[in-house]
Amino acid sequence: MPNQDDTTTERTPEATNFETETTVTTPEPEPAVEEQPEGGDQEKTEVPESSEKDEDDAISALIAELAEAKKLADQAQDQALRAQAEIQNFRRRKERDTTERIAQANARLLREVLPVIDDFERAFANVPADISEEDNAWVEGFRLILRKLQMVLEREGVTAIDASEEFDPNWHEAISVEPHDEVSSGHVIAELQKGYKLNDKILRPSIVRVAQ
Repeated sequence: MPNQDDTTTERTPEATNFETETTVTTPEPEPAVEEQPEGGDQEKTEVPESSEKDEDDAISALIAELAEAKKLADQAQDQALRAQAEIQNFRRRKERDTTERIAQANARLLREVLPVIDDFERAFANVPADISEEDNAWVEGFRLILRKLQMVLEREGVTAIDASEEFDPNWHEAISVEPHDEVSSGHVIAELQKGYKLNDKILRPSIVRVAQ
């Protein structure tokens, strides 16, 4: 009898293939998928309260800086306008002072000419009526000179003051007040020296006698 231990069991190819085909591979477990909360795909990030307070403080600081800058700008503009106004006022004062100085100088010069005209007029008032033609020619020549002087004064704004009406202390200077039968009280009796005005300012008052 053959030995039982020496007995070998032969495997057929069909059996080998069956074992190979029946080998089952265990699938690896898939990672668990976390469920998203309802209401959105992304999580909301909460901003800390301290961060919001810092932003508010920064905005408040900016607003304060802008207000201060506007205040400084307004002050600078006001100062510039004041400076410009002062410059304009200075220029106007300077022009006015220059004009007044020129007018005063002209008035002094014109006032110096008035006695010359007085002398001419007194001389003509005393010319005899019976002078010769030759002498009369000389007189007329001097009258022409006087007329030219008067025209110069008129061009400069100098005119004679009217002393034929009521006494006016703004233009007349009374040297006497006396009763008069033909002249009303307060009116000029006679003019002793002709007065002149330069435009609307007195150059020399009229010297007059006034009725009481």
